[in-house]
Amino acid sequence: MWSDLYPALRPLLFCQDAEAAHELTLAWLQRTQHTPLARLYRQALVHDPIEVAGVRFRNRVGLAAGLDKNACAIDAWAAMGFGAVEVGTVTPLAQPGNPKPRMFRLVAAQALINRLGFNNHGLDAFVRQVQTARCWGAPPEQRPAIGLNIGKNAATPIEQATADYLLGLQGVYPYADYITVNVSSPNTQNLRQLQHDAALRELLESLLQARAQLAQRHGQAKPIFLKIAPDMEPAQAQALAEVVRELGCDADGRPHHALGLIISNTTVARDAVHGLPHANESGGLSGAPLRQASLGLLARMRQALGPAFAIVGVGGVLSGADAIAKAEAGAHTVQLYTGLIYRGPSLVHEVAQALQRAPRPQPAANPA
Repeated sequence: MWSDLYPALRPLLFCQDAEAAHELTLAWLQRTQHTPLARLYRQALVHDPIEVAGVRFRNRVGLAAGLDKNACAIDAWAAMGFGAVEVGTVTPLAQPGNPKPRMFRLVAAQALINRLGFNNHGLDAFVRQVQTARCWGAPPEQRPAIGLNIGKNAATPIEQATADYLLGLQGVYPYADYITVNVSSPNTQNLRQLQHDAALRELLESLLQARAQLAQRHGQAKPIFLKIAPDMEPAQAQALAEVVRELGCDADGRPHHALGLIISNTTVARDAVHGLPHANESGGLSGAPLRQASLGLLARMRQALGPAFAIVGVGGVLSGADAIAKAEAGAHTVQLYTGLIYRGPSLVHEVAQALQRAPRPQPAANPA
C-alpha cells in the first residue's frame, strides 16, 4: 500500500532537509515494523532464491548499507520484500560523524551527496539492535539474508585500522549471514588507502585468519565481502583484483575462500552533475550519475576474477532495467539505496521481478 502512497508522500519528505527526512522515515519504520501499520509497506515477496558464497538470498535484490546504520528497521525492510538486508556501517565505538548539514539531494539528477562519516551508535548497541529483529529467528528460507557492514572509527589512525576491523568482525560474526568490510567510503579520512595492494593484503589476510578461527568457534563459516570504490585508476583496480584473486581463488581461478566484492561505493567525481545545486558539496555521490562508473568497474572485476567469484552490484539502480544491466555485467545480486529514496518500496518488487526473468549467473563459490 505504501508503494502506492509514496509518490504522494515524497514531495512532503523532499520539502525537509535530506537527513531530517531520512531520520524521520527510519524512526517511523522502526516504530511500525511490529505493528499492524507494517501492512502499509509490506509487499508480496518475489521468490527467486540464489546462493552466493554459501548464503541463501530469497531473491536477488538487497538493501545497501548506509540507509540503516544502526540496524533499527530490519523487519521493516524484510516486509518490503528484500532478499537481503545489509545494515551499518558500524564502528567499534559510537561516533557522531561529520558536522551537519551533510546530506544533499540533487533531484534533477536523481542523486544524493552525503558526507555522513560513519555516524553510528557503536558496536555494542548495533549488535543489541540486530538481536531484536524478529526475522532473524526465522529459518533462512523464510527471511532475507542479513549482512552486517563494519568500518573503522574516524579517530583510529589508518595504520591501526586492522584492529578496528577485527573488533567489528568478532562482534558481528555470530549475528550475520555475511560480513561486509567497508574500505571505500570517501567520508573517513584516508580510508580509501586501505584499497591499495599492500594495505589491502595485510587487512584481508588478518580478517580471513580471524574468520577461520571464528568459523571453528561458531561452527559456521560466513563469507566476507569487500566493498570498493568506483574511482580507482585502472592500475589500482587491477592490483586490487590480483590481491583478491590470490587470497580468494586457487591457482585455476576457482574461488575457495569466503571472499566476495560489493561494487561499488559512492563516487567523488562530479562530471555528471556539474552545475547542479549542491554539486560542489564534498562527499560521496550516489544515484543515477554513479551508474556507469560502478557498472564499468563491475564488468572489469568480473573479467579479472572469473564467472564464479561472488559479486554484488550496487550504484545507480533506479529501475528493473538498471538491475538487469548489473546482472549482465556479472552481478549475482544487486543492492538499492538512492533508488529507494527516489522511487519508494515499489522499486524493490520491480527489480526483483526483473531479475527473476533475467538469465541466472553462474553460482558463486561456497565458502571454505
